Amino acid sequence: MEATQAPHAVGQLTQWAAAAADDPATGGGYFDAYSTVGLLVVVGVLFVAVAFTANRLMRPVAPTPEKLLSYECGVDPVGEGWAQTQIRYYVYAFLYVIFAVDAIYLFPWATVFAAPGYGAGTLVEMFIFIGFLAVGLLYAWKKGVLEWT
Repeated sequence: MEATQAPHAVGQLTQWAAAAADDPATGGGYFDAYSTVGLLVVVGVLFVAVAFTANRLMRPVAPTPEKLLSYECGVDPVGEGWAQTQIRYYVYAFLYVIFAVDAIYLFPWATVFAAPGYGAGTLVEMFIFIGFLAVGLLYAWKKGVLEWT
């Protein structure tokens, strides 16, 4: 291509790109975004499949009875694998989650409470919220859930 034709070709390319962006029939349409996402998903799935396949092909395989045992915290398993767990552990975990969520709601409330015009309304709402939590905690206490026996 000669030097005099280069600016003209670049101008034509710019016009074509602008027309393609304006007209979905010539490119840059609705489904091009989906095809890009679909291509990315396919590449991701292929990457994971190749990684797992390479791992399976290159790893050493030497099963021994010791490798087939259950392992937790360095303690050798004794007895059978079934053990009952007290329900109170789950109740304590549930109560922890409730109060952790309460703490998560307190931080945004504190930022809104400091904004002008939101003081009294947000204060009442937070007392109602904490009241609901207190009623739940009182209920759990009355039921004897919080007693460790």
